[in-house]
Amino acid sequence: MKIAVMTDSTSYIPEKLIEHYQIHIVPLSVVFGDESYREGMDITTDEFYQKVKEAKELPKTSQPSIGMITEKLTELAEDYDAVISIHLSSGISGTCQAVASAGEMVDGIEVYPYDSELSCMGQGFYVLEAAELSQTGKSPESIIERLDRIKQSMRAYFMADDLNHLQRGGRLNGAQAIVGSLLQVKPVLHFVDKQIVPFEKIRTRKKALNRIMGMLEADANQGKALKVAFIHANNELAAIELKDQFDADYPNMDTMISYFGPVIGTHLGEGAVGAVWYAK
Repeated sequence: MKIAVMTDSTSYIPEKLIEHYQIHIVPLSVVFGDESYREGMDITTDEFYQKVKEAKELPKTSQPSIGMITEKLTELAEDYDAVISIHLSSGISGTCQAVASAGEMVDGIEVYPYDSELSCMGQGFYVLEAAELSQTGKSPESIIERLDRIKQSMRAYFMADDLNHLQRGGRLNGAQAIVGSLLQVKPVLHFVDKQIVPFEKIRTRKKALNRIMGMLEADANQGKALKVAFIHANNELAAIELKDQFDADYPNMDTMISYFGPVIGTHLGEGAVGAVWYAK
């Protein structure tokens, strides 16, 4: 059985890995006024953050249409017997459900939608695992089983630097945003039941990052090999500093730098930093 691996643009997998594993992407979009831009195709991450600075209002985000997904699956059906399609949390987007619906419309290929229950490089880790396994001849069912096992140890925590994005995006109400700004609160966020929710509200950026690193180090001290991504929203230096700090103490762990692209960056805002990891 020949298996394709598909995901959406919010997995933010490095381009060289997308090419190496022949991963297929369906893009989400950001919408500035009347102009829609497909993430990773019509607008780069750098262009997005510059455009946000110049825009009077925050952009909106939109999922790929069922028509676009159906077209992609029809194309894949020419060369593959099945597709494992891994997407951002169904609690923040209908993309995974759209893939499930599109899959019922396309003949000649079995579609296995998989809800990552988070996003960004955490989602990307599932995709890369699936891609590696698909190349070794594993069945779709055994690949899904592996993804479910990974989910047991997957952790993702992010610090939002700009509360205005969270408030304007519906993550915090106005009063919380104002009070948070006055107190310099830097909320640490995570996913619970597929939704982005506050984990802790911490007074300073430094303490928030230290809290995230403390949780990562606690898992690293359990003796298991971890795969870790340090993620940033147009603040690569901060992510590099965290990676260097962790690498110095845990030189045998597998670490990388990733980023919050346009769609997730719309909600978290520039300057956000986080880490995602799981036991390999």
